[in-house]
Amino acid sequence: MVITSKLISIGIMVFSIGIGFIILVMLDGLSKEQRKEYLEEMISQLINLVIFVWVGKIILNFPVFIEDPLTILAYPSDSDSFYLAVLFSVVLFFYKSSKWKLDTLVFLESFLLVLLTASFTYEFIQYIWNDNQFAFGYLILLTVLLLIFIFMQKRFASGTSILVILTVWSLGVLLLLLIQPFVTVFGYMITPWFLGLFFVIGFSYILYCKRRRR
Repeated sequence: MVITSKLISIGIMVFSIGIGFIILVMLDGLSKEQRKEYLEEMISQLINLVIFVWVGKIILNFPVFIEDPLTILAYPSDSDSFYLAVLFSVVLFFYKSSKWKLDTLVFLESFLLVLLTASFTYEFIQYIWNDNQFAFGYLILLTVLLLIFIFMQKRFASGTSILVILTVWSLGVLLLLLIQPFVTVFGYMITPWFLGLFFVIGFSYILYCKRRRR
């Protein structure tokens, strides 16, 4: 039963990300070559994130892993594992982006569309199928973010769009944390300290990329 529930959860997540990629292909104005390069890099980033979640789980349960490595498979990937995975992914992304020839801001804007669409799909399923009432507030926030994204696309520079979305998302999640017990992103609970850290790092990096463009 537990394994079935886990497989269903993974299936929902994969389906949601797949919808995100489909929307990217339909709405983004990238050339065929750019789209191929960006999709490959996005898939690589997502695979790295999954691997880092497992690495984080091992690090946080290292004594158990040393005694019985297979036991670690039974441990759920909690929010702390997710936080570590995001940290490792961000560090790796910073390193890779300093060496590649892709337009970092355009890539991030495209990736943002995928993540917003995937998150919306995931939360919609959680609300409708799993009757998760706490998903409703975040679903509304994601709807607002997608509308803002669509409005700003091609009207504003990529860096500006990302900064606006990042700011609205952070403020929106913070507001939700004040009016409901918790907020989850793909099933992982978001805490205020992680939200603040993510906002500061993201905001600083986008500003750095915008200045480097000049």
